[in-house]
Amino acid sequence: MAVREAIVLIGHGGVPSDCPASLVGELKRLEGERRARGEAAMGSREAELDRRVRTWPRSAETEPYHAGLEAVAQRLAARMAPRRLVVAYNEFCAPSVEEAIASLVRDGVERIVLATTMFTPGGSHSELEIPAIAAAARRAHPGVDVRYAWPFDLDRAADFLAEQIDRS
Repeated sequence: MAVREAIVLIGHGGVPSDCPASLVGELKRLEGERRARGEAAMGSREAELDRRVRTWPRSAETEPYHAGLEAVAQRLAARMAPRRLVVAYNEFCAPSVEEAIASLVRDGVERIVLATTMFTPGGSHSELEIPAIAAAARRAHPGVDVRYAWPFDLDRAADFLAEQIDRS
């Protein structure tokens, strides 16, 4: 039986330490120029650089953020079963949020909940980019219920942080 509901855990993403800085520098320059022009779609060179950085080989030594998010996802998946959980990234890592959603849709998932590890209000990824991705996914896949678990309850976030501080 196919899983009907899935969660996409979204992290920021990081650059592996052995990825050439020139690759990332050119990618960010092209992104900045495109955004300054008010364009949403990447050009071919920017898309190629984005793909190369996102798919650069990773290990816990070269990209500890990636390994850390995967560890959080493993623990969260155990709590979310039988729902399927996949990890996606805003930038620098694969899969992108859009790729993760498309894969789940191809697998027949009917309800997708997007959740981010970036819980602080005011962030461009959590407050602008992810809602735009969710809206685009709803338009592209009208038969799929795409939701975004945002914003976080700040009192609960503060409680979580206070508990962590008290344990230290």
